[in-house]
Parts: sequence; C-alpha cells; structure tokens
Amino acid sequence: MRYSTLAVLLPIGTAIIAACTEQPVAPDRKPLEPALDASSAPTGDPLAGQLLAFASDRDGTGFQVFVMQANGSKPTQLTAVPGYNARPNWSHDGRRITFTTCRATDFSCDIYVMNADGTAQTNLTHDFSTDQMSVWSPDDRRIAFVSDREGTPQIYVMNADGSSVTRLTVDGAVDLLPTWSPDGSRIAFQTNRDGDDEVYVMNADGSNPVNLTRNPAADGFPAWSPRGDQIAFRSDRDGNGEIYVMNVDGSRPTRLTNNPAEEYYPAWSPTGNRLAFVSDRDGNFEIYVMKLDGSLSTRVTTNPAFDADPAWAITVTR
Repeated sequence: MRYSTLAVLLPIGTAIIAACTEQPVAPDRKPLEPALDASSAPTGDPLAGQLLAFASDRDGTGFQVFVMQANGSKPTQLTAVPGYNARPNWSHDGRRITFTTCRATDFSCDIYVMNADGTAQTNLTHDFSTDQMSVWSPDDRRIAFVSDREGTPQIYVMNADGSSVTRLTVDGAVDLLPTWSPDGSRIAFQTNRDGDDEVYVMNADGSNPVNLTRNPAADGFPAWSPRGDQIAFRSDRDGNGEIYVMNVDGSRPTRLTNNPAEEYYPAWSPTGNRLAFVSDRDGNFEIYVMKLDGSLSTRVTTNPAFDADPAWAITVTR
C-alpha cells in the first residue's frame, strides 16, 4: 500500500465532521497513577519507568490521548471529549503535552496544551482552519505545528502560549510533521514539493530547505534522534511501509523493520537506543518498540482498537 499525504490528513477531515455533530462533554480528567511516575518504576524492565503518550479510539468516542509506561502497562486516559484528540507531544520538562483536537466548541481542529495528568486543557491556536501536528522546541519556549490557514498545509511556529505565530514554509506543496533538532537550530519535515513525499530539513527560521531522502518512493514521518546524529523515517522504497534511519545529512539510509505489514510513525526513546512505531502486522494498528538495530521488536499495546501516535516522554517531573 503506497503512502501519500492524504493518509495523514484524512483522519483530520473525518474528525471535523464528527466533532461538529457531537455534543461536547467535560473531559474526564484522570490523574496519573503512582505506577506511572518514572521515579517509582521497577528497575528490572528497561521500558518500565519510561512514559509513552499515544492516541487510541479504544473508548468508543473517537480518538483520545492516553499515557502508559513504555512497556504497555498502566494505560491512563487523559482526554475524554468525543471526536479527535491525537498526536501528543511531550514538553522536555515532562510537565505538559501538546496535542491536536477537533472539538465542536471550537468549530475546527486546534492545537491544545494540557498538564501531563490531563488537566488544564487549553486551546493555543483559536483558528477556524485545521491546525495539527504540534511539537515542542527543545527549550519548550516554542511549538512548531502545521496549519492550512493560508491555503495548503504549511509549517508554522508560535510561542508556547500561542502568541507570535510565524509561518516558516512558503510553497504550494503540502508540508507536514515537523520535528526539531535537539539543539533547536533546525526542523525536519515531510513535503511533497518535489512531486512525491520526501523528508526535508530547514533552519528553524524556515530558511535553506534541503531534500534529505531524494527517492521516488514515499518518504515521511521524520523523527530526529535525541543525540542529534540520525533521523528516523518511514518509507515504502522497498515495496511497503517500513521504518528506516539515516544520518542527518541524508546519507546511509538503513532499513530497521522487515515485515509485509504497514509500519509508520517512529518515535525515539529518551536515550536514543529504542524506537517506538505503529504497525498492523498483527491484524490491527498497535504500538511496538524495538532496539535501534531493528531487533527485539515488542508489541506494547494489545487492544482491538486503533492505537497510534506514540510520543516518548523525555523526562518526568512531579
């Protein structure tokens, strides 16, 4: 199955329709259980004590944001407004999560931020366009995101409180899925400006965009490593969607997964020695974790629902 930018945007469009027909309800804000505190996790399991936020439609009200230990234990629901609540991203201090939501009260899809326990859910964008795919800068002072407020989806940046929105990409293409370099100086992203989906990198002010993948296949879903030396991405260059890594200059692309299923959305662990990703290899989309060489692939969600959008917490602070 060949991937396209439509596959990224289609759930958003569906969510707008659902959000505008559902009656809003107050979020069921469930605090993190003690077992989700990284400092109290057992030491025998290398994934216990690390937190993954993710999106799932397991509660029957559309996509909601959850958090769990990275080994799949103790899943806890953070949002409960019917519709689309997804694409979570942790602040680097571990205190906040930004996410995309389509709510009837907003009449659009907006970027929200909430505390790590799901409280204080706040709209940052307040725009009647589709705003989505938000990611914190390494210093947590800015948030990059995607918006179609001026036509096609482009990449913007704003202050962490939603002020000073600045457009970074200016082209007629579809630009998606920004990811910051660890030093905050550059942003990698997915774009179809060359006629097919490629991974590009640009300076954090939008200047000097460079194509890293240069492949006729569909390349996308970039994720910059915590060490800053590699970018994980998804590509169908070998026939179906697989997870790859490459150097930050685009050299040495290396395939990590080898499965006839569709696999996408790589997310780095804080130490950079593991990747979470999404796959339907067991019949429905679930979240898996593997070592950086592709070995020890382990399924960490076991639910018949659609589980996606893994986001690893960098730190956890109480």
